Amino acid sequence: MVELSRIVSVLLSWSLLASTCSGFQPTSLGGQNGLLHQRTQAAISPSKLFVLSELMPPTSTADEDDQDCAMPHYGPASVFGRPIEEDTREFNRELIKQCKSVLFDSLFRGQEMTRCYARFYALENIARMPYFSYLSVLHLYESLGWWRRAEYLKVHFSESWNEQHHLLIMEEMGGSNRWMDRFIAQHVAVFYYWIVVALYLYNPTLAYNLNQAVEEEAYSTYANFVESNQGFLQSQPAPTAAKDYYTGDDLYLFDAMHFDKQGGRRDKEPPRRPKMETLYDAFVAVRDDEMEHVKTMAYLQEDACR
Repeated sequence: MVELSRIVSVLLSWSLLASTCSGFQPTSLGGQNGLLHQRTQAAISPSKLFVLSELMPPTSTADEDDQDCAMPHYGPASVFGRPIEEDTREFNRELIKQCKSVLFDSLFRGQEMTRCYARFYALENIARMPYFSYLSVLHLYESLGWWRRAEYLKVHFSESWNEQHHLLIMEEMGGSNRWMDRFIAQHVAVFYYWIVVALYLYNPTLAYNLNQAVEEEAYSTYANFVESNQGFLQSQPAPTAAKDYYTGDDLYLFDAMHFDKQGGRRDKEPPRRPKMETLYDAFVAVRDDEMEHVKTMAYLQEDACR
């Protein structure tokens, strides 16, 4: 009973702290999303708690929507982050290349197709972790009443949903058949999750840039694989998981993943609709998804348009 009383006291204390710090009222995320418009919304500054509604720029006109937007966007990188130097960006690229060389090229070595699927299985297991990390930290900020914007929760969930289906494709192809492959991939993924949580708490810009380097390497890996195995891939049917994800009736989360097209740039090109007849089509779609992640990570670091 004593322990239970202590737990209840701690929970009540956190609740009181959150309600004291909170500068927003709970709003529904359905229908007309109030979080996408100017509103009173608390955020943490290194020096003080400030209200974003006082800083939000006026809503742009329809004519302005057709042009690149120069107004500040109060996303995680702007509110909690700091710019990073080009040396840091280059270091992240080299770090990811070295990690890929040690982890994927060594532990998952082999040129036969089954080992390729195993490498991609491990890659997708690990590559989805940053989006879980971002969501965890953003939910923490919201729960404490520090900061809330629904569009960032949506885009990071849609990215994790995308990577989840990449993983399902690789599992269907037999990439997870070996116990040791699953053990290595899953344990590295858990370790990577906590690294990204720490980085995102420290500086979201740095966390986004590191993941941009990961997605760039993933794109390059898939592009080389598709080019080298085009004939074989075109002779194989598309996996069921790929058909369900890319050609299903509900493509809302697939479209939501293309976040840079929802910002101030608002590209006029039609939404992506990959054809899905062969295994080649599936890997081309996965490759292109990785480039979409690259563009989203770059956009979130700039965080300059809304």
